[in-house]
Amino acid sequence: MIDAQIASIRKEYMRASLLEEKAATNAITQFSNWWNDALQAQIEEINAFALSTVDQNNFPHSRIVLLKSFSENGFIFFTNYLSTKGQNIAHNQQVSILFFWKELERQVRIQGIASKIPKADSEEYFFSRPISSQIGAHASAQSQVLANRKALEDKVALLEKQFQTEPITMPDYWGGYQIQPKEIEFWQGRESRLHDRLRYTLQDDKAWKIERLNP
Repeated sequence: MIDAQIASIRKEYMRASLLEEKAATNAITQFSNWWNDALQAQIEEINAFALSTVDQNNFPHSRIVLLKSFSENGFIFFTNYLSTKGQNIAHNQQVSILFFWKELERQVRIQGIASKIPKADSEEYFFSRPISSQIGAHASAQSQVLANRKALEDKVALLEKQFQTEPITMPDYWGGYQIQPKEIEFWQGRESRLHDRLRYTLQDDKAWKIERLNP
């Protein structure tokens, strides 16, 4: 049975278009252009994206993480390497990420290969974080079963005391991943669900092939 109240939720997308003659020939340039539009629109947490990985049983897992940098080399985020996402990536480096900027009626879907960044780069970012976040990285056995909230808070308190007398370090199990894109799709909402979709596919010569997809 279809829930009519839910099914009737509908929004027309009429803010903009995405046409080939106005799109950049390079996918990262196009992403940068849209990123700057999102910055100017003052979208809250524009760097939040859904990261999808696959486990050893071929079940997908999705969660929101935060982008910390992007360039021609890829998209960087940080996490606990022993977390579910880290274990999934160790099993299968192929991942998908999705940005959704509803205020601009846009989404960007990226498929690529995730790999760890150099330790020195992870340390540079780690020590730029607030001390509380650094301690949190030590305290949390991310994705593991936790008895209760108090157990976590007690561990944080113990670490806060410990790091008053000794220098804090970056845990060996914490660091960054870089997702090297192979395919990037830009989606611009349009009226009557006739959305604009441009797919950029990276070729062997490092050029991007651009194709329009049906909405």
